[in-house]
Amino acid sequence: MQIAFRSRNVSIGSGQRERMEERLTHLARFLDGMEKAEIALYEEKNPRIAEREVCEVSMHDGHGHVVRAKGSGFEVMEAFDRVIEKLEHRLEKLKGKLICRSQPHHRAENGKAVDGSLARRSPVKTKTFKIESMTPAEAILHMELLSHSFYFFTNEDTGSPAVVYERSDGSIGLIDSEVSV
Repeated sequence: MQIAFRSRNVSIGSGQRERMEERLTHLARFLDGMEKAEIALYEEKNPRIAEREVCEVSMHDGHGHVVRAKGSGFEVMEAFDRVIEKLEHRLEKLKGKLICRSQPHHRAENGKAVDGSLARRSPVKTKTFKIESMTPAEAILHMELLSHSFYFFTNEDTGSPAVVYERSDGSIGLIDSEVSV
């Protein structure tokens, strides 16, 4: 497994780096084909945040699955340990879904898996609406008027479907699609 480290305002020793690599390699046993992992370490600068050390880990496999987790703590390794716990849970969950998908004998007749969890999630409500053509600035205005965290529209500039959304830091993001022919 390829492991890439990125750190901002955080220094880690070679012993910590080796321990992180060992723990991530151990996590790869949950799911075959884990090819690479990215570890981002940084320190929050806000003095009101008690647990300043933050660790984010993204794991990628060869089948297009990406598993991410973020954790914080008073020390780098504490934050990393919290991330490992989250990743273990998420990888077990993904593995269970993949097994249920590939081996139908694990599913019961009513759509539930043997352990009682749902074999796959399905929408509980379907909504149909007309997608209007507008600029991203107009879409942001509509999103704010509706008090939604996102707004789906057709981008007038590109002519393709797009989404504006409110990011966790309070800023606005734009997802613009490319239509392939």
